[in-house]
This record gives sequence, C-alpha cells and structure tokens, in this order.
Amino acid sequence: MSVGSEGREGFTSRFGIICAAAGSAIGLGNIWRFPYIVGDSGGGAFLLIYLGFIILLGIPVMLSELIIGRRGQRNALGSFKRLAPGKSWYLVGVMGIVAAFMILAFYSTIAGWTLEYVIKSLGNAFSGKDSGDISAMFTSFHSQAFRPLLWQLVFMAMTAWIILSGVQKGIEKYAKILMPFLVLLLIIMAIRSITLPGAGAGLRFLFQPDFSVVNSSVLLAALGQAFFSLSIGMGALITYGSYIKKQNNLGNISVEVSLADTLIAILAGVAIFPAVFAFGLDPSEGPGLIYTVLPNIFQQMPGGYFFSIIFFVLLAIAALTSSISILEVVVAYMTEELKMTRKKATIMAATAAFFVGIFCTLSFGVLSGTSIGGLTIFGVLDFTASNLLLPLGGLLIVVFVGWYMKRTDVRDEMSNSGLLKIRLFNALIFILRFIAPVAIAIVLFDSLGII
Repeated sequence: MSVGSEGREGFTSRFGIICAAAGSAIGLGNIWRFPYIVGDSGGGAFLLIYLGFIILLGIPVMLSELIIGRRGQRNALGSFKRLAPGKSWYLVGVMGIVAAFMILAFYSTIAGWTLEYVIKSLGNAFSGKDSGDISAMFTSFHSQAFRPLLWQLVFMAMTAWIILSGVQKGIEKYAKILMPFLVLLLIIMAIRSITLPGAGAGLRFLFQPDFSVVNSSVLLAALGQAFFSLSIGMGALITYGSYIKKQNNLGNISVEVSLADTLIAILAGVAIFPAVFAFGLDPSEGPGLIYTVLPNIFQQMPGGYFFSIIFFVLLAIAALTSSISILEVVVAYMTEELKMTRKKATIMAATAAFFVGIFCTLSFGVLSGTSIGGLTIFGVLDFTASNLLLPLGGLLIVVFVGWYMKRTDVRDEMSNSGLLKIRLFNALIFILRFIAPVAIAIVLFDSLGII
C-alpha cells in the first residue's frame, strides 16, 4: 500500500495519477459544453485561442493547485491551514469545499440525464422520431419529477460507492478503467462521424480558423472555457495533489493532464461537428446539442442505434469521473478536519448533496416557477459556484502561490527537493504573479456581468 506523509493513502502509479486528475478535469464540460461553445464562437479560431490560454494559463494554475496539495499533504482547507498557519488563507479552502458541494448537487442532475439517455438509446427510443419529437421527448423527461430524481439518486450512489473504496481501491482503480474506456469510445465515435458523407465541412469548421469572427466575446469565451475545463478553483486538484507521492514530477503531470483534457475536448468536437454538418444541422444549437440534435442524427445515420448507445455511455463515464473528484473534496475535508470515518463522511456528504440536488432537478419541472433573483434553484447554485466561487478561488490560489508562498518552497515542490531540473521557473512565477491574476479577474468580472 502506498501512503503519503503521516500515513495518508496516496496514488500508487503515475498512470493512476494522470487518469484520476484527467478524469477530474474531463467531464460534461468537455463533451457537452465545449462543442456547443466552439459552435457558438466560430469554430477553428476559437479553438486556437483556447489552446493558447490552456498553455499560458491553464497549466500554471493547475500546477499551483497541485503544489499546494502536495506541500500541505491535506485536504483543500487543511493544506492552506498548514501552509499559512494563523492566517485567513484557509478561507480559500472553505470556498473550494462549498463550491464542490454546490457543483455536486446540480451536476448530479445533468449526470442523471445521461443515464436516462443510455436507457433510451438501448430501447431505440429515437427511431422514427423527427427533430420536434426528440425535442419534445427531452422536455417531457426533464420536466418530470420521478425519473430525473431516480437517475440522480442512481448516479450519486455510483459516485459514493467508488469513493467509499478509498483513494487506491476506489478513485485510482476506477479512473484507470474508466478513462481509457472513455477515450476508446470517443475515438470510435469520431471515426464514425468523419466517415459520414459531407463530414468534411464539419472538420473545416472545427480546424480551419476564420479570424474575422474573433471579437471580445470569443476571447472571453475561450478564456473562460480554458479556466473551467481543468476543474480549477474547487479544491479537487489540491486534494488529488495531496495524494501524489514526492517522486512524481508535478510539472509533467500538469502538462499531461492539460493535454489529455484538451485532446478529449477536440475529439468530442471531431465526433460531433462532422455529423452535425453531414445532416445539415446548426452547430451553434447550444446546450440542446447533446440531448436533441445528436439523437436526431443517430436515428438517421447507418448504425446509429449502436453509436447512440456508445455516445451516451461515454457521456455518463465522463460525468462519473468528474463527480468522483468533486465528492472526494468534501469527503477528504470531513475525514481529516472533522475526524469522521470515510464511510460516514461519504454517506453524509452524498446524502446532503442529493437532498440539495433534488431542488435542482425539480427546477426543470414543478419548481420551475420558483426563482431567486430571476434564477431557478439550479441556476442559483450554478451561478454561485461557477461564476463566483470558482474564479475567485482560482484567483486567490495563484496569488497564494505567486506572492505568499516562499519561492524556495515552490521550487522545492517542483524540483522534488532539488532532484529535478526546472525549466522556465521564473516565467512560471511571473505568470502566477502578474498574468494569471489579471486573466482570472477578467473571467470573474465577465461571469458576474461587470464587463
């Protein structure tokens, strides 16, 4: 058994680390959100700008979280308490834990939908339906009470079951199974999509940049997607960082996880856009792209029955790998700070998140008329976590590593106590001190509607 400092359980292999951290970053945001944002932002030009932001900002910010976690050897709150004793920096950890809990509550709503659509695909429910029928099917489903809540419960139970098994036998074990399977399914989908007649237009849309469409909105969308895509700001990477052994290279891990996350997002685009163009549909459809447009495509394409099953299974896997990391943020806090057993902490955290999630799920049905500040309950949690807590947490994290932590401590973590050569260390510190805070502040102000 591999354990970290003070007997804490840790990841046993580099492959396990990559799969777990990539699984945290790779979720519905890559396969559901990324394609429609690309479609709405002009395609190839957006993609190039997004890649630039990942390299310039995503990797340094991810590295910052991993440094905090491994240096502190505790959960999101405990790491800040250990690295800044007697200071208020622990509040950054509090924000991350609260954000993780909120995200788990509403994320499980959407994740439950993926399970419903796996069953619909298995039952060939899209066969013979036109786009209007499929759209009505989606509206009818998510406005119900019983079935969405049932699938939300099932999804939360799956997440809790993996977390109950621990870091090695739960998180790492299942990440090493689920992530390669997800990539395989996505490659199969991409190959099928690009072999459709007329698929070339979709590939040109995705990879041929048209910079005439670039404006401030596209830049902000790319910056925001780069930030949110990597699970930054909610304590997941701090928590996972604390499970990484001292001999692993944090710089390489940050690059590899960011690369995996980006490749998955691009693969999702390759799987979706050629099919969208092949059937003459609108690539800027929005969030309904997954649940209304793609089922319409599947029931028209040869072999669509099998590919609809594959697609919604991989969507469910992506949701599960992310929800595992989100729940672990809360469970790690409860076990280490509140001294609970993992079993008790997991059951309590999952039950509480499901209870709050009930109101999020019903926001599309019986509670759709209930609003707070013009937002549904789902919308309030989504806005608070995604638009406020995550960017604010990310901003404070880079300030903490760039300005508060001793440069010798940062260098020590990156070099594994001097065993590794560090390239671009001064450039990293410059980015964390001056560029990343400004960029994340822009994301924060944009998400709050200030700019």
